[in-house]
Amino acid sequence: MRALVVEDDPSVSEPLISGLGRNGIETTHVAYATQVVGALRGADVVILDLGLPDGEGLDVLREIRTISDVPVIIATARGEETDRIIGLELGADDYVVKPFSVRELAARIRAIARRRRTEPEVSSGSLVVDKNTRRVTFGDRAIDLTAKEFDLLAVLAEEPGKVYSRQELYTRVWDPVWVGTGKTLDVHIGSLRRKLDDPELIETVRGVGYRLSTPS
Repeated sequence: MRALVVEDDPSVSEPLISGLGRNGIETTHVAYATQVVGALRGADVVILDLGLPDGEGLDVLREIRTISDVPVIIATARGEETDRIIGLELGADDYVVKPFSVRELAARIRAIARRRRTEPEVSSGSLVVDKNTRRVTFGDRAIDLTAKEFDLLAVLAEEPGKVYSRQELYTRVWDPVWVGTGKTLDVHIGSLRRKLDDPELIETVRGVGYRLSTPS
């Protein structure tokens, strides 16, 4: 596995690269926003700082999402809930706040890799989720999803009608050590409903979690 580390502070990037290496993760490093797209080839995950000397990390994330669904983990000193929600809504797969444990970051990277392994197609009525190609169709429409939105929908589509608790969805779609805000899941559900253009397809089970409605 190879990670692209986007970080301009050597006091952060050097121990991070060294620590990831000890955990079996190869790294490529860039320090500027303008270098990211050119360095994406071959990257299995991007570790993205938001405060870059020549640009805003969120703009870099937007640019990445126009050309690639490579997983992106934001690693930043910005720990406010609003910052987390914006980053996740723009397509980040995870969000960690400095200072963080390199071992935990490595665990998060491996969790993303596990979720990316090829699995068979699942479907419910006119909704088809192809885990091999990571493509979603709903009726005659192809649905463009972020990596995290796809993972969430794929879990819900495994057993239409089954209620998945919030904790189970956090554990399976993020990872067991997820420490994000309580709104993270709701933000992704809301985005899925908008993109599928069918608010009733994903049902809220109050006080428990969510389920994919069964075809009528």
